[in-house]
Amino acid sequence: MTRWLTARLVEARDETPTARTLRFEVPGWPGHLPGQHVDVRLTAEDGYTARRSYSLASATGVELTVQRVAGGEVSPYLTRDLRPGDLVELRGPVGGWFVWRAADPAPVLLVAGGAGIVPLMSMIRARRAAGVSTPFRLVYSLRSPAELYYAAELLDPPAGLEVSLVHTRRTPPGHARPAGRLTAADLGPYGEADCFVCGPSGYVEAAADLLLGLGHDPARIRTERFGPTG
Repeated sequence: MTRWLTARLVEARDETPTARTLRFEVPGWPGHLPGQHVDVRLTAEDGYTARRSYSLASATGVELTVQRVAGGEVSPYLTRDLRPGDLVELRGPVGGWFVWRAADPAPVLLVAGGAGIVPLMSMIRARRAAGVSTPFRLVYSLRSPAELYYAAELLDPPAGLEVSLVHTRRTPPGHARPAGRLTAADLGPYGEADCFVCGPSGYVEAAADLLLGLGHDPARIRTERFGPTG
């Protein structure tokens, strides 16, 4: 088991009205693979602790994007109260299956639902940092334009990254695709690819079924899902 490390917040910026990106300085951080996550631990003055897992959004260093959950125990503090200079504890990186490696030349299809974009953004940034030309395509489902994470990077993507936005409830002006749920037409055709799907459980199951229906190899479809914490 990896040990807990002290992390100092050095920068915070809003991604959406309810999501915040946090960049930490973490002495002793061993580095990570794109797609991995960390455990975050908060300790109250009376000794009570709360832990949650959050995906890494960065190619290097420690950057998390946290979606505030109404009634949550940890995310409201991280998204509203934590200030530069404040300390938390981190443990990681965690996970070795839902990861992308720059040495793999296979085309990549990324399928994100809402906050599921976070670990996939780590892969996109790692591709850019590695300077490789691996074809990447991102299909990103979100309810409305106001909920778009990483807008500056995704609305003006680098060469070799194709971005398709699927707005499920409200579209921006001039958007060609009407509002609606993810369909097979949104995902294909893309040929043989390593597929990474992340989002709420129901979304992940539906997206994986669509990929299977399009003929993607089940062994090349990797999924990660999240849901409410009890």
